[in-house]
Amino acid sequence: MLLRFICPLLLMFSSLSFAQQADYKNIQLNYFKELRPVTLADFDQAKPTYVKLWASWCKPCIEQMPHFQQLQQQYGDKMNVLAVNININENRAAIHGVIKKFALSMPVLLDNNSQLAVALGLVGTPMSVLLSSKGEIVYTSHESDKNLDVFVKKLASGEQLPPAAVAVLSQAEQQKIVAPYLTGEHLLFFTATWCDWYLADSRPAMSQACKKAQTELNQLVALLPKQNWQGVVNHLWTDDKALTDFVKLYQMNIKFSIDNAGVLFNHFKIKNIPTLVQVKDGKVIREIFDLSNQNEVVKQLSQR
Repeated sequence: MLLRFICPLLLMFSSLSFAQQADYKNIQLNYFKELRPVTLADFDQAKPTYVKLWASWCKPCIEQMPHFQQLQQQYGDKMNVLAVNININENRAAIHGVIKKFALSMPVLLDNNSQLAVALGLVGTPMSVLLSSKGEIVYTSHESDKNLDVFVKKLASGEQLPPAAVAVLSQAEQQKIVAPYLTGEHLLFFTATWCDWYLADSRPAMSQACKKAQTELNQLVALLPKQNWQGVVNHLWTDDKALTDFVKLYQMNIKFSIDNAGVLFNHFKIKNIPTLVQVKDGKVIREIFDLSNQNEVVKQLSQR
């Protein structure tokens, strides 16, 4: 259901420069469980690499896991097959549960601050990214289908494929997005247009926290009217219509925007939603995850 947002998002990214980002190979990830640091460059560079970006609460991701494990069993000796969890709204038990349920035998890694997701141009999970032995992105897909099988087989057999055009933001474009928050004081309310309903089954407590925080946000804003408020919704599976419907549903009184390519989530290291971040001259001076008691939130924000 959520994958219906992908096409509008690809159109939104059409104005971005299409380029390969060699830096993604050196982005620090962590092995699940032991949290030992690792990068894509640490794996056998003579082999092509299959990266699957996923989340335990993402229904299509879970549906694709049997096929993913099948590809690992079939080609794991000829290519690096890596399950990279995007590490947003996650917990260790849920990730472990997915590994156990599907007997995943490939390395499971954590993308700590969405850095790899930003570098690879993630707009929605699941996302499969195929890298040649040269480190070039040659294919990306949100599907787990015959087309993916064809490209995996070609890479695993040693065929050299041309690089694909991948829409990613340059460092200059990312810095432009962050720039408004490098001076002055800001209150950034991070959430997602889908966290209240899509997480209802997989993360019920978080779903309720989102719904409550979003329903009561106007009241909190009224208690802190002099603050420079900004609402930021996660870019995954979200287009302009989804944002418009979200703002209308909750009758939001502050400005909301879609986090272009996940840059702000990455920059401010947002791993859970909803989260309220107090920023001064580009530095996070306070993060508040529990917004259930507004008087307590006001008290925390007043502390210096």
